[in-house]
Amino acid sequence: MSGSFGEPCFSASQIRQALTLLMPKLQKFWQRPLLDYAHAVYDDVHRGHCSVRNDAIGRLQMLVRSVAIRAGADEDQALDAARQISEVPVLQSGPHSFLIVDPEAFYTHLFSALGLSSHKRRWYLYFGCSTVKFTESPGKGPGWLDAGGDLINVFGLSKRRMGSTNLCGRNGPYQFELSPTTATAPNPYAALLRTELPDATFPTAADAIIAANQALWKKSFPLSLQLLQFNDVDVGDLVADHFEDPDSWLSRRFTGDGQAAERMLSIIDALNEGPWAGWIRRTTDFFWGLVDGRIVPLHLDCGVLTGSTSAPFSIPLTPEHLARSLRQRQLVPNLLTMALVTSILPGIRLLGGSRQTVYHPLMRYVVAASLDANHDRALLTAMREDSHASMWGHRVLRPANASPLQETEEVGHWLAVAAAYGEQPLEVAAGDLGFFTADPIWREMYGHLTSQRITTASPEWRWA
Repeated sequence: MSGSFGEPCFSASQIRQALTLLMPKLQKFWQRPLLDYAHAVYDDVHRGHCSVRNDAIGRLQMLVRSVAIRAGADEDQALDAARQISEVPVLQSGPHSFLIVDPEAFYTHLFSALGLSSHKRRWYLYFGCSTVKFTESPGKGPGWLDAGGDLINVFGLSKRRMGSTNLCGRNGPYQFELSPTTATAPNPYAALLRTELPDATFPTAADAIIAANQALWKKSFPLSLQLLQFNDVDVGDLVADHFEDPDSWLSRRFTGDGQAAERMLSIIDALNEGPWAGWIRRTTDFFWGLVDGRIVPLHLDCGVLTGSTSAPFSIPLTPEHLARSLRQRQLVPNLLTMALVTSILPGIRLLGGSRQTVYHPLMRYVVAASLDANHDRALLTAMREDSHASMWGHRVLRPANASPLQETEEVGHWLAVAAAYGEQPLEVAAGDLGFFTADPIWREMYGHLTSQRITTASPEWRWA
């Protein structure tokens, strides 16, 4: 992919070099089969322990249990899923809340299926971000699907609505329409897919996608591998669970006397003054406001989360007010808060894509730097003991001219599709790394790495 006018081409080989400089253990995998790397991201997960960790993992296990029951598991199966997240503490969080057959999600799910199957693990835990809009770029996003070259409108929504509302918004009902926008004749892939999707209405598009993915997964994967998908609203309930307990770390240290929240924002501001600028943005502080089907940014001012004049919010940053607003779906967590309760506090490895590969380790730094060396000593020690708390796990498999609907029609069993890709060297399977090479922030990162302004010894990277 060429750079902008006057700039040299920024190549996949330079991205591989940058990734290897940041994560030296990647070096040994580039020429090995993709299966080896898929196995590694679910392997050798050491997490430190302390009372805060034990509390946070227990709460996360309760979320996993409820997600499993929602997916059709019985009580024993749900408890088994909850046990697995403590035994194999890894969460896939790369793809946004897409239909599983969308190329943006499909190949990442195959990658995770390879890794979990190689460990003979049953439960695939996946967080799909639902604060995104239906359209992320023209013809791209959860509201669209490429079906054999035809662009399909998944929910039959107007372009205006897709560009202004978010998947988590409770402004339904939503149902699957799969309306063609470019074809003059019925699309056979869309017609077949329509018979496999739930014939029902849902209060949010995110709920619809979870139900659809569950149906498609059960049809296409063996019973030995089960999908457990959750989103920002589920995480909101997890955060509320923390805040409803006055003894939890979030209640004691994040808000109130601990004031960790204010320190985190100051540290983020400082990051954005140096070579790490842009990786963690203060688009919203800890939470999004949710109104009329769309999210709105909030900013912490004198202990109160406030919105704009067009979206008036005023929510005190106290456990009681936050828990109530989360339960009432007035707030949803942002990515930093999501990472805090699903990864940093419980000690879970997050798998992510081109941006998350860097911003999640930086989030760990932000949290660690905000902790009090006396009051939070045990948590700091536990965080130091974590091994590879963040790994590249999204768009690791990215075939050229990808067409999931066509591939699955030809092969049928999705694990067989995954196995075929698993034999390719990682360097080949990852393709042109276009999401990295097209991103200006990675060009900047490459410059910082080659000039050694950023190294693995940088204090901000010590929590990777």
